[in-house]
Amino acid sequence: MTRETFNSGGRCPRCGKGPMVTDSTTGEMFCGNCGFVLTERVEESGPEWRSFSKEEHEDRSRTGTPTSLAMHDMGLATIIGPADKDASGKPLSASMKSTIERLRTWDSRSQVHEPVDRNFRQAFSELDRLKDKLALSDAVIEKTAYIYRKALDKGLVRGRSIPGLVAAALYAACRDTETPRTLTDVANGINIKRKDVARCYRLLLRELDLKMPVVDPIKCVARIASKAGLSEKTKRRALLILKDAAEIEISAGKDPMGLAAAALYLSCVMNGENKTQKDVAQAAGVTEVTIRNRYKGLKESLKL
Repeated sequence: MTRETFNSGGRCPRCGKGPMVTDSTTGEMFCGNCGFVLTERVEESGPEWRSFSKEEHEDRSRTGTPTSLAMHDMGLATIIGPADKDASGKPLSASMKSTIERLRTWDSRSQVHEPVDRNFRQAFSELDRLKDKLALSDAVIEKTAYIYRKALDKGLVRGRSIPGLVAAALYAACRDTETPRTLTDVANGINIKRKDVARCYRLLLRELDLKMPVVDPIKCVARIASKAGLSEKTKRRALLILKDAAEIEISAGKDPMGLAAAALYLSCVMNGENKTQKDVAQAAGVTEVTIRNRYKGLKESLKL
């Protein structure tokens, strides 16, 4: 088995002729002409982004965690470490321990001294809960934090509830990244009335001049099929139905969830899968009347 090597540039310091080559398997750097080994191991130059338990504070990483907009200080603040040892590793005296503990307390308090920081801390703690509840990606969370920061800069949070504006920013981020989460999902996740979240969402669109893409019903199919327990064959046929519907432009202006649910129900009927309109409607979060209307429209337009 041949070992992968690459030319790392430079000439051999011993013979001056051969190029220096690095062996990616062993990490050795040697001369390609005379075989002189310059280094036996190449140090990993990338950042060490690892999480450590409380018992491993002596073995800290060099770089720390990456910065994030979803932290009130964007991950740039420093803290007084929890280890009660001095620079040489000796344990601190009892009097110095109490002094350092007091300094830690004031350090943590000073992190959120400004009202803006307190606002961000509350908002992003809500956002962190929503991330777990709605199973969202880091990209969506970062986009949400970006929109919320812009809203705070414009003074849109004053006089409005922080959770309501966070939910609206999250829904806007889901729309922008084409993540299939409905307004009802977001409202239920943060336990606020749908109407209040919708009002804040309209405010963000108007004041921040956001341009939202139209939701693609194809992206909603997998979610509904999973909730309703439909087969892969049914899901694939529903995708073909929606593609045909998009080509003849009958999906324009229709609720994407309703259209995806109707396509799945039509696919169930064609495949002989035993699912009722009620089952599909509950999985999609729409009414049975919506599914019936969209089902008729799809059947007639596609001549199925």
